[in-house]
Amino acid sequence: MKFSELSEKTIPDLLKELESLSKAHFNLRMQFGTQQLTNTAQLKSTRRDIARVKTLLRRHELTDSKKAK
Repeated sequence: MKFSELSEKTIPDLLKELESLSKAHFNLRMQFGTQQLTNTAQLKSTRRDIARVKTLLRRHELTDSKKAK
């Protein structure tokens, strides 16, 4: 998922996306552990997508705190 696509989403949508990506990453790790995962690059891409979502959530958090001051 691209950063520009994620930046258009609201905070509740980002939280839902983070939850679904975390579940997907967990499932991929289980498949990797049982030697069922054929495309190991999926682990890297989901990990990076999680980082993108967390970055956007943190950015929203910081802009909200600046507005409050």
